[in-house]
Amino acid sequence: MAAAPSTSTSTLDDSASRPSQDGEQLLDVSVLKDIARKDLVDALNSVNGAKTLVLDPSLAGPLSLVTEVTLLKHHGVDKMFWLEPGPLSATSPNIIYLCRPMIKWIKIIADQIKRHAREGQSYTYTLLLVPRISTLVKRILEEEGVLGDVTVSAYNLQFIPIAEDVISLENDNAFKELWVDGDETVIFDSAQALITLEKLFGLFPRIVGKGDYAARLATLLTRHTSTSISDNSSNNLLGQASEKFDSLIILDRRVDMITPLLTQLTYEGLIDELVGIKNSHVEVPASLLATPAAPNATPSGSGPPTDPTTSTAPASSLMKEKKKKYHLTSTIDPLFAELRDLNFSSVGKKLNQVARRLDEDYKGRHQAKTVAQLRDFVGKLGGLQTEHQSLRLHTGLSEMIVPMTRTEEFNKSLEIQQNLLASYDVNRQISAIEDLINQGADMQTILRLLCLASIITGGIKTKTLDIIKREILQVSFVAVTASSLLKMIQSYGYNYLPLLLSLSSPPLSALVPNPLPASTPPSIVTASKYPYTSLRKSLRLLIEDPDPMEELENDISYVYSGYAPISVRLIQCVAQKGGVLSNPAGDKDKKINIPADTETSGGAKGKGVADAKVRAHPIVGWKGFEDVVASIPGETVDIVQKIPGSSESHVPAVSNLLLPGEQSSTTSVFFLGGCTYTEVAALRWVGRQNKGRKFLIATTGIISGSSMIDSIAGIGGTTSGSRDAGL
Repeated sequence: MAAAPSTSTSTLDDSASRPSQDGEQLLDVSVLKDIARKDLVDALNSVNGAKTLVLDPSLAGPLSLVTEVTLLKHHGVDKMFWLEPGPLSATSPNIIYLCRPMIKWIKIIADQIKRHAREGQSYTYTLLLVPRISTLVKRILEEEGVLGDVTVSAYNLQFIPIAEDVISLENDNAFKELWVDGDETVIFDSAQALITLEKLFGLFPRIVGKGDYAARLATLLTRHTSTSISDNSSNNLLGQASEKFDSLIILDRRVDMITPLLTQLTYEGLIDELVGIKNSHVEVPASLLATPAAPNATPSGSGPPTDPTTSTAPASSLMKEKKKKYHLTSTIDPLFAELRDLNFSSVGKKLNQVARRLDEDYKGRHQAKTVAQLRDFVGKLGGLQTEHQSLRLHTGLSEMIVPMTRTEEFNKSLEIQQNLLASYDVNRQISAIEDLINQGADMQTILRLLCLASIITGGIKTKTLDIIKREILQVSFVAVTASSLLKMIQSYGYNYLPLLLSLSSPPLSALVPNPLPASTPPSIVTASKYPYTSLRKSLRLLIEDPDPMEELENDISYVYSGYAPISVRLIQCVAQKGGVLSNPAGDKDKKINIPADTETSGGAKGKGVADAKVRAHPIVGWKGFEDVVASIPGETVDIVQKIPGSSESHVPAVSNLLLPGEQSSTTSVFFLGGCTYTEVAALRWVGRQNKGRKFLIATTGIISGSSMIDSIAGIGGTTSGSRDAGL
């Protein structure tokens, strides 16, 4: 396989966008994958001859999204091992270590190099650090006495496209590093990745943001942008205003901790919650990926199409099967693109429709009488089989998920969440959480509910919180069955003390007593007073008693069955102001009132009635929502960027330059600390309501409430297995 092609910015004008499902242009971010592949190839080619690659397990997933084993073999890698303690036996004269700059990895590398020296083995060592060289790494290598034996370089892995409109740094620990460890390295890495976007597509005309770390990132980004322009203005587009982006919106995760703590209710979100998605891959029963058999009367091959959300067929056989990794992507699985953002209650109906359509298509072979008609059917057969296999996969996944959503623990957790969001009888909800503890419920569920209650209510009563912590740390023998007692012994105990301390300590402060101790610093007191009650009204967070579901899906709140994510409402405050105060979609047969400063799809301005899909308004920062945004703890950002040396006072926004009917612009949204699949789904919904604006969602990584808790607890989700990585 040849090396990835070079990506010159001068060729990106027309190829940098492609049509979306509704016909408008999406920014083509595949160039980021090309850059990542080319940089990896260059790094491998810098070492001549055959080489052994020793890989940080946490990088296996991200690398699988940009390259494949055949490419590594083509560029000299003859063997690959996981980086782990113990001896390393390499068959080639060159050893390349590829890892993140973490102390534990560097210690292992130093030990292996010293072991080789003691055993008289001679190798050429190269250390590729992701995403950049660290001074700390060099110091550790020097202290270990092996710095002179290693060539230290960098593999600058930045944004990786994980969907056509989502790019990620795939840093699973970003949240913990920022809000538990106080390590701000990820802010610098994020700034460098965003500068790469500006080099490719031009300067962000405006940077809007919320949160203390968002403000630091914005400051760092503007400062480094100016430096990069002066250093190398001829090889990038930093010296000119972007023709693709109209703005960059930065939100740090601390601004909205409520959303990730809730149970995601979209199809992709529930798969992540209940099955687990890692680097866009999910482990599914191998039988679901088998090539479909010869076409039968029904696509499933096992009876008439059914609704998996109402099916009573046991999923135990699927759960016991050997698992195989599957890449969840709309590129090779168009049905997934139709399902991923649906509320799970609508998935069964959609699968049923697809099954019936495929059934009719398969029956078409009986109507083929002539040779030409048979040839046409055979030509369609490959596509039908691909759809058939996709349908089997997603029907099987849905059948696996349904039993999990019917457990008492799952539904009780949802009930507590909904009651807390409505601020309904909070004391009773705390008691319900205690009941779950006594029943031996999953610790992730317990801690998510406790943190949710603490943030929404401004803290849990001190005495009550102390009792709950004691119940978590000490197994109670009162009023529990033998089975639940065994479960509690396995799931609870003093090993959770560090996690509870991390959740309670600043700057995270996600689980705090009310009132706070008198010694608490004023800054922490202010940060802990999250104005949820006022935001619920001002940002229209709850849709009361939505009925029917079709009406609910006319607002972003459908992703949580009635709750609108605060983060996405804040983005609407910038990019879709009318959508915050009223439903911008409505029924397709109805008309809606349009604010006076909003342009309709026909180009007319002024208050009145218009079609639901309206022309996107220019980005004017937080205008109209200043008081609401100011009430949320953390700095507020609104920067109009200026090109150094330009006679203009600022970079004009793309949306101000476009006339009605012209090409669409892109608003980039960056989540510092991670975002959920439900937030992605909600932003896609917002993008479908506007004419002329699409969203590019960027993040440090995809998270859920469970992955956040695991990260804070130091539970890694890295690849495990034998030392041989299988090359």
